[in-house]
Amino acid sequence: MKKTLLALLLCLAAGWAASARNVADTAAVQRLSGHLLAYRAEQGDTLFYDYLPPVWVFPRHARQKSADMRKYYRLVYNFNKVYPYALAARHLSQGVDAYIAANNLKGIKRDKYINEKQKELMGVFEKPLRNMSISQGKLLIRLCDREMGMASYSVIKDYKNGFAAGFWQGIAKMFGHNLKDRYDPAGADKMTEFLVEKWNSGEFPALYYSIFFEEPKPTDIPLQYR
Repeated sequence: MKKTLLALLLCLAAGWAASARNVADTAAVQRLSGHLLAYRAEQGDTLFYDYLPPVWVFPRHARQKSADMRKYYRLVYNFNKVYPYALAARHLSQGVDAYIAANNLKGIKRDKYINEKQKELMGVFEKPLRNMSISQGKLLIRLCDREMGMASYSVIKDYKNGFAAGFWQGIAKMFGHNLKDRYDPAGADKMTEFLVEKWNSGEFPALYYSIFFEEPKPTDIPLQYR
């Protein structure tokens, strides 16, 4: 199929070159099926050129059953599910901070805005967040730390108050987590950081496919929160 497509593209390019022999020796742009292709006519020949995005290929391998590999597979699966929420959290945090600064909100007005925003977000995200496993929730907290640059305890304290931060810290400790822990890309979170790098480079879907033999399912984040 790929060879057939390549051959078709080459034939189209050859046909276009034959019909453009008299084009001046300058760069121009031609439309092909809604896509813009650049070309140059040099010494009677017309050359078309375009950019092809890179494609990463990871070797498919048999699923291993060791405890370490099962832990790695679970991390890759959970990462795909929760990282978009961490990115959304960063986007939302930046938006909230910008709005508060632009409107000089303080005291009661600031608290009112934050409470309204919290109510809005709970309506959108409460159901998917409640459906997360404990391990997914822990991973999300650490990824939010990475994206927002501060521990979850500090986020709650800044946007709400110390009492609320202490309350949620107590809840987190019941599940074996500490909201004051920081993301450590060179230590405890080294493998997670590796997945972030693959995500940012566009390699993550290929990595995911090499493990689960299927495309990663996208996490549905409303457009206004991305």
